[in-house]
Amino acid sequence: MKTGWKLKSAAVVGAIAVLLTGCFNSSGGSMGGMDHSKMNMDDKSAAQQPTNTNTSTTVKVATLTGKEFTLTAKTSNQELAPGITLPVWTFNNSVPGPELRVKQGETVKINLKNELPEPVTIHWHGVPVPNAMDGIPGVTQNAVQPGQSFTYTFKADVPGTYWYHSHQDSVNQLDRGLYGSFIVEPKDGTKVDRDYTLVLDEWMSTGMSMSDMNMSGGNMSKMDMSNMDHSKMNMGNSNNKGSNSMDHSQMNMGHDMSMYDLFTVNGKSGSLVDKLPVKQGEKVRIRLINAGYLSHQIHLHGHEFKITASDGQPIHNPGILKDSVVTIAPGERYDIEFEANNPGQWLIEDHGENKAVAGMKAVIAYEGVAAGSDKPNDKEKLPVVDLTRYGQAGKMNFTLDQKYTMEYTMNLNTEMKNGDMVYTINGKTFPETEPIKVKKGDTVKVRLVNNSKTDDHPMHLHGHFFQVLSKNGKPLEGSPVIKDTLNLKPGEEYVVAFEADNEGNWMFHCHDLHHASAGMVTELKYTDYKTDFVPDPKAGNKPE
Repeated sequence: MKTGWKLKSAAVVGAIAVLLTGCFNSSGGSMGGMDHSKMNMDDKSAAQQPTNTNTSTTVKVATLTGKEFTLTAKTSNQELAPGITLPVWTFNNSVPGPELRVKQGETVKINLKNELPEPVTIHWHGVPVPNAMDGIPGVTQNAVQPGQSFTYTFKADVPGTYWYHSHQDSVNQLDRGLYGSFIVEPKDGTKVDRDYTLVLDEWMSTGMSMSDMNMSGGNMSKMDMSNMDHSKMNMGNSNNKGSNSMDHSQMNMGHDMSMYDLFTVNGKSGSLVDKLPVKQGEKVRIRLINAGYLSHQIHLHGHEFKITASDGQPIHNPGILKDSVVTIAPGERYDIEFEANNPGQWLIEDHGENKAVAGMKAVIAYEGVAAGSDKPNDKEKLPVVDLTRYGQAGKMNFTLDQKYTMEYTMNLNTEMKNGDMVYTINGKTFPETEPIKVKKGDTVKVRLVNNSKTDDHPMHLHGHFFQVLSKNGKPLEGSPVIKDTLNLKPGEEYVVAFEADNEGNWMFHCHDLHHASAGMVTELKYTDYKTDFVPDPKAGNKPE
């Protein structure tokens, strides 16, 4: 198996045959919308490609505790659904990588070893690490080359649900499986009897169809897809992950998420998803992490529940919910808690029209209770929890009408430039976007506006938490909401505020990483920050 393939979907050569012969007619199949001049198709033979010698499909996601860890990035194969085994990139031979659980206040050390054929880094999503530990190639460090190592060291000050993932060519490396959960447990304990983490993602189980790729003209039958450089292909209008057998970042074609027919929970789909055992009377926490590029609407059956945290930060006096869905956007995390007071076997599942939602479900199984009769209702439309009106008002760090050191507006948009679909901030694409320049101690108010017609933009700020002050001009009515990732649907406007309390050069970008790789990135730069880091032009740094 060629580990150089940008694949998440084709587990065997037969899947490539589907791609090359089933989807593209050998005599008249076409790629008329694709800019061939930007595609890097080296004519390396299969013998020249790195091979995957790891054929394991049964490795379970480990939970590691302590203060020092080793994460080894390597290729593997993993059975994601019954009978569907795909080539993946892993941390410690599993997707997701191991869950790292640390204690608040501890200094942790994570040793990254790269056994992949390409450079890699680790970003600690949501964790306010020192800037040098943020894992951004070309900004805070050089990408870790094949065969090399890098050690991340930082103090885990803020308890909550976080995750880690590669930030090198991240639109592709996340899509291959390079991510895992990172949990900072509070000093006074977790205060629950069961504590489960569910990492959500989307995959493609077979080759692409012509309608999905929206192509016409050209002959694909003899193209060698194995060494295609996805980063230079121009991808179009999108709120999904594009094609997994090509780089999704900038392909000039329709970006149709319906190609993604396999949704997973902790790297498994359908009957392969592990059950979540509970006992009657227990207090149960479920940590939801979205590592994919689509929002998911999660419904807990048979129980009342509360949302206790968003992006790891607590909700003040959360209210009781039932038969409601929690929408979790790319990069976001939500903690929900419930009392196990309804014996049986109950589902927690995704809702939506995509057939793939059928695989994104887990069974909450009461111990000593036979398999129950709970049925999926993933097509039912249920009320969506509005976080801007949830919980009770409490102490706020910022208000709309206070004086700020600086105010900044980010107009997010989608447009065509030189025949390419790009994603812009104030009309510019990274690295031409204007950075937000601050000094330590500044208070910053940011107005975020989504002017895209069809695309969501989950905006993620590195190194900081921000408080959400208003949505569409209306102040929040419920609990103060503190986040690091905020999803804007088309036409929406949010105002957020934060203190510049963590010096460095930080990314602020869309976490639909197709949009980031096509321009929707800016930086938060501390003008009084000095760094010793010098980018190596030979490192192949790809920060988006």
